[in-house]
Amino acid sequence: MSRINSPVELEEYRKGLLSQRDPNKPCITLCSGSACHATGSGDVAASLEEELQKQGLSDQVDIRRTGCHGFCERGPIIVIHPEEIGYFQIKPEDVPEIISETIKEKKVIERLLYTDPDTKEKIVHESEIPFYKHQERLVFGSNGSIDPKSIDDYLAIGGYSALNKALSGMTPEQVVEEVKKSNLRGRGGGGFPAGRKWEGSRNDPEPIKYVIVNADEGDPGAYMDRSLLEGNPHAILEGLTIGAYAIGSHEGYIYVRQEYPLAVENVLLAIKTAEEYGFLGKNILGSGFDFIVKVHQGAGAFVCGESTALMTALEGRVGEPRPKYIRSNIKGLWEKPSVLNNVETWANVPLIINKGADWFRQYGTEGSKGTKIFSLVGKIVNTGLVEVPMGMTLRDIIFKIGGGIPGGKAFKAVQTGGPSGGCIPEELLDLEVGFDELSKAGSMMGSGGMIVMDEDTCMVDVARYFIAFLTDESCGKCVPCREGLRQMLKTLTNITEGRGKEGDIELLKELSETAKEAALCALGKSAPNPFLSTLRYFRNEYEAHIKEKKCPALSCKELIAYHIDPDKCKACMICARKCPAEAIDGGKNRIHIIDQEKCTKCGTCFEVCPTRFDAVTKISGEPVPSPIPEEERIIKRKSKEK
Repeated sequence: MSRINSPVELEEYRKGLLSQRDPNKPCITLCSGSACHATGSGDVAASLEEELQKQGLSDQVDIRRTGCHGFCERGPIIVIHPEEIGYFQIKPEDVPEIISETIKEKKVIERLLYTDPDTKEKIVHESEIPFYKHQERLVFGSNGSIDPKSIDDYLAIGGYSALNKALSGMTPEQVVEEVKKSNLRGRGGGGFPAGRKWEGSRNDPEPIKYVIVNADEGDPGAYMDRSLLEGNPHAILEGLTIGAYAIGSHEGYIYVRQEYPLAVENVLLAIKTAEEYGFLGKNILGSGFDFIVKVHQGAGAFVCGESTALMTALEGRVGEPRPKYIRSNIKGLWEKPSVLNNVETWANVPLIINKGADWFRQYGTEGSKGTKIFSLVGKIVNTGLVEVPMGMTLRDIIFKIGGGIPGGKAFKAVQTGGPSGGCIPEELLDLEVGFDELSKAGSMMGSGGMIVMDEDTCMVDVARYFIAFLTDESCGKCVPCREGLRQMLKTLTNITEGRGKEGDIELLKELSETAKEAALCALGKSAPNPFLSTLRYFRNEYEAHIKEKKCPALSCKELIAYHIDPDKCKACMICARKCPAEAIDGGKNRIHIIDQEKCTKCGTCFEVCPTRFDAVTKISGEPVPSPIPEEERIIKRKSKEK
């Protein structure tokens, strides 16, 4: 491939590319993101190639290993085009049947289709599955149709046309104005308007400026940025290059977690091919604009997701935040104007330039425009990545897309915004998702983590868990975060272990207020959110732990006990055999008893007791049944005649 040197050459190349592609030719797209790779998509890919060759179809059928399709728990996923037949949880042994039946005979294999859990209906087309049909996949949709290692695949769907439009038909000021008009807000946490950030750097007289992609995605359960970088790296490069042109930058960085090897591999390849094609480097598309991109792999510190800490790490120093006396878009990397946005924000830019700010603004609420990608995880039927328009309610996301709560359990709360986010209760399920709406509810948008919790979740322990995570990840530079979080964790741990006392809630509130006011960076300022939101909506659970020494959710080990109901015990001996602490006394025809002194409260007996007996129960607090006299422990069984 020779370098593309002008807008005309780009469109000619694109036309030639499309003319060589038959839209009716069978194409098998196989999800090959990290999640599907972990469940065997590599083996499925090898089986597909082998079987097509065996049946003499290698030239007649294309295989495209794509990025993440989003429905991660159902992987590996195959979609066969042009019919759009979706097969889920594919194994290598399914491949011969897929080739023989679906590719050759055009027959649908029902056992591989998605089954609607409510209607029991088999759904043939991927887009008609409830998980997908309620989404608006503007940014994420291309992930399932292109090979991230192929720049031609990206060009075939219109890739780099936005860059072409910006360089050949718009001034840098016009690009900034279009992004401002769209009201694109940063998808990485703070939700600051991207156009205003760009404008500040653009107007600064300093000649050296930088653009940065924040791909340091450290929130537990969040993997939106990883999947975009893995599945469509050129979209991020295109958005970054447009941003660089807009502010007058000639050097950009992608700061990516070292734990994302596939994302690193794909983005490095994308940079190399973009340079070869002329979309990066000197005189891009003959415009006279020069721009290069470098990749920096982070060392895994959660705090480096904060903008100034990330820039400090890029400079080769310890990743610690610094005071923002002057915003980073004026004095950032090496004290130069620096525009930093996360992966998803940059991926929106080509769409805005291509389709216009007015098109983008048709999605969303008054203050939050466009769509947002969430990682929907936790106690929910359908886990995975979902992209929805801003303004969709939490109820619709959790129940229409997520399929509700498994096992007939009741919904209790959803935690949004990562470890520094808040927990939103059932009474706010009709809250519209948006930056301002979530903040008013005591949570935040964050990067897009969404963890669903059911009735068995202890909200005090949830707060303790997230404060523990943030305590570990604090850089320790400022006292309110370093010492305040340690004290919060100590107090919350005491409460969950039955050592809570009057005044603990007031102490936690005081520590929270201090951190919010005095911490150096956003990590410390937002760290109290898990406690404050759970106290706001679930104060009764805190009071039960402290005053009654009980855990209403029967979750905190130190505040529960396991008990075998003598009226239900059938002396099957399963629990006694499985108990790792040998704390269960019982034998054949003898009612079992748990020795509370030996019991480690691991819950094994509760899990293994047959549901038809349901003899083992969890009880809150300290009450332990009196020992049953030996003569009463003999189970009196009914005779066969009766």
